[in-house]
Amino acid sequence: MKKFLILILIFVSQQTFSQKENIKICKTPKTKIEAINNDENRIYNPLDIEIKPEFPRGQQALDKFIKENYKNPKDTSLKGNVYVTFIIEKDGSLSDIKVLKDIGSGTGTEAIRVLKASPKWIPGKQNDKEVRTLYSLVVPVQQ
Repeated sequence: MKKFLILILIFVSQQTFSQKENIKICKTPKTKIEAINNDENRIYNPLDIEIKPEFPRGQQALDKFIKENYKNPKDTSLKGNVYVTFIIEKDGSLSDIKVLKDIGSGTGTEAIRVLKASPKWIPGKQNDKEVRTLYSLVVPVQQ
């Protein structure tokens, strides 16, 4: 019986002397303008949109553009691929160009230079509106 009373006493004292936190979570509802702005700045995956972005005149024109403008490094032993990602904006310009895999000797820097020099792309579309789209590209490096 003593053990039972001691347990009750411990429980009551713990409840009495424990700190209480009054945390208020305030969730401000988004206005329609904020919701539209967030949706407008969203970056889509090309697999998730209705009309995919593309280089003017298609994939063959992109391959030709890269082949004509990409300057291979002086190191003739380099062969492989440079992997690049970038965002195609609503106006067709490219932004946030990042090299994911570089094989050295300035190959990644050269891929960025060529992409910056490219003409504006045809942006992707979702629900008949141009959207920002993440795009991945493999640039082959061959001597």
